[in-house]
Amino acid sequence: MAKKISTKGFEIYPGLLDRSTQESMVTDLRKCLQQAPLFAPVTPSGKPMSVRMSAAGQFGWVTDRKGYRYEPQHPEGMNWPRIPETVLSVWQAVSNCPRQPECCLINWYDDSAKMGMHQDKDEADFSCPVVSISLGDEGLFRMGNPERGGKTESLWLRSGDVVVMGGTARLAYHGIDRIRTGSGTLLPKGGRINLTLRVVT
Repeated sequence: MAKKISTKGFEIYPGLLDRSTQESMVTDLRKCLQQAPLFAPVTPSGKPMSVRMSAAGQFGWVTDRKGYRYEPQHPEGMNWPRIPETVLSVWQAVSNCPRQPECCLINWYDDSAKMGMHQDKDEADFSCPVVSISLGDEGLFRMGNPERGGKTESLWLRSGDVVVMGGTARLAYHGIDRIRTGSGTLLPKGGRINLTLRVVT
């Protein structure tokens, strides 16, 4: 197990995934996206998000004019693919949770994408953590507090880094401020993939 860093309740495992594991994971994710392509989400207010997304598992997280929620099918009507074993193995290694994830959200960041400060609170069981996997270009990860505002801390997440958001960090605000273009060599055309594993029900 890689050395763990704890910051504001967030548990960070720098370089947990070696290059070979990352490459295998990307191969598996490409198969997932062939079944359930990336789509451009829109917030309930009608604002387009800068990331594109898809999912694997029993549920996928979606947002549109109807609101934020989990759905058993892709917006285009197909079922979500199964979560790859390469991804599930990370959950088993770091989550310390007896339940298996029911959703693997797949977020794709190009060099202009970011993710505003938000809480992951559409799940029913907050005793289970959210496990985040970074692949590709580095992303500047900002960690906040369970309430909006207050002092935040930031660090660059690199390809192969894993973050566990549980305990006091489970409902903490967090986001990605920017992408360091060209910092990774995993994805031939650049960009960043972020996977977040969640128990939904």
